[in-house]
Amino acid sequence: MLKPLPAAKWNYTTAAHLLNRAGFGGTPVEVEKIRKLGPEKAVDFFVDYETLSDPLPSPAWAKAGEGPMGAMEVMRDLGKRTREAKTDEERKAIDAERRKKVQEEQRREIQRILELRGWWLEAMANSPRPLQEKLTLFWHGHFATSAVKVRNGYFMYLQNDTFRKHASGNWLEMLTAVAKDPAMLLWLDQAQSRKEHPNENFAREVMELFALGEGHYTEKDVTEAARAMTGFSIDRITQEFTYRPFFHDNGSKTVLGKNGNFDGNDFLKIIVDEPQAARFISWKLWKFFASEEAPAGLVDAMAESFRAKGNNFKPLLKQMFRSQEFYADSVIRSQVKSPTQWLVNTVKLLQRDLPPALVLSQLMRNLGQELFAPPNVKGWDGGLSWITTNNLLARYNEAAMLVFAKGEIPPDAQKPGFRMAQERANNLLNRMPQVDVAKILSPEQRNKKALLIPALEKHFLAGQLKEKQRKVLTNYLESRGELDDEDIRHAIRLLMSTPEYQLT
Repeated sequence: MLKPLPAAKWNYTTAAHLLNRAGFGGTPVEVEKIRKLGPEKAVDFFVDYETLSDPLPSPAWAKAGEGPMGAMEVMRDLGKRTREAKTDEERKAIDAERRKKVQEEQRREIQRILELRGWWLEAMANSPRPLQEKLTLFWHGHFATSAVKVRNGYFMYLQNDTFRKHASGNWLEMLTAVAKDPAMLLWLDQAQSRKEHPNENFAREVMELFALGEGHYTEKDVTEAARAMTGFSIDRITQEFTYRPFFHDNGSKTVLGKNGNFDGNDFLKIIVDEPQAARFISWKLWKFFASEEAPAGLVDAMAESFRAKGNNFKPLLKQMFRSQEFYADSVIRSQVKSPTQWLVNTVKLLQRDLPPALVLSQLMRNLGQELFAPPNVKGWDGGLSWITTNNLLARYNEAAMLVFAKGEIPPDAQKPGFRMAQERANNLLNRMPQVDVAKILSPEQRNKKALLIPALEKHFLAGQLKEKQRKVLTNYLESRGELDDEDIRHAIRLLMSTPEYQLT
């Protein structure tokens, strides 16, 4: 298994497939650049992304001292003033000031997360290292952590940066970095774990969701691992990980059949040393990048190779992206685009800028994938779960919005308090420029109906429409006289509303 794809089978279709899966797709010009590299150099281009400069600036507010923990000093000062107050009137005034400060900080946190979503989507759309951002998206879903509970934009930024730094690195180093990540320490309550009452949340999720899967550990393993993890905490002043030895349980523990006075680092090494940890993460990577089905023996072959290479992801990714299995007919154009893939891919193909951050946040909510707010610790299910009736309708509506730069984002019944934000988003949306079809099609393609549909298929699908959808598009064009840019925009919107466009 995992034999390299022969150079003779490398073509426009396979190059487009690699561009879509190892990144977020691209125009025919970008596909041709990948095709001309050949299969081996094309994979190296994506996976060896460290060789490419990527001056990705962090958000201006993403620094220690900002956010809720930075506001703690203000709260402490208000508490001191309350204690020193001599009258009830003074105390009431200070309490009112405290409530105002809390509300201001809450509004700032909402704004930070909104900006963080826009910042990351911009990185996905424009980074010269598409695989690094695609892997960061994979790890975000794998180690699903929500700002709804963490309530700290700076910590969510730090976690995102951790995923990016370790994206194609070592399995143990990634797992250890995540275990010491402030957002994760808050998300799964590890920062509050004490030897007297070990919190089992993180230890359980490492085994169940992050590294082994159900059926490969016992409840006793969880209890013992939680004892090993005690001491992992956050320094509230520096806003960094800290180890607190006086919180740690120094007794002997037995985890997955191994016995010793283990700490958190020992526990994570025990986990990664398990052969099942390699199988589990190999399957997750195949499912994310290739298909929800795997040929018999493929995952075991990937896991064996992964362990032989020291549990390092880069060699595994190269092997997977070069393999014949990755380019099988059953894999190409068989994956439902996630909302993030759909949105980033769409703006790249339309050759337009992303909408403003406020608009993006509303669009992503309607599409069903709010970055930094996964639905639960399992993350997003993916696959066909992306295509509900409501989400599919949202894709069709947002395709029109992105093409014509007009429309109205529907209200969110679950968040009625966001009405003003929705109105502002609609105003921003309607000030965006329409898609410039001259960037997408040549003058000849725009003027000859016989050339237009094949050109649109190549540009937006790197494939062909099914007969039924092609006929709808053909009938529309035939109903028009001499085509103008508005007609072509409508044709693009029709194509983007086909089942084929929802697949990659």
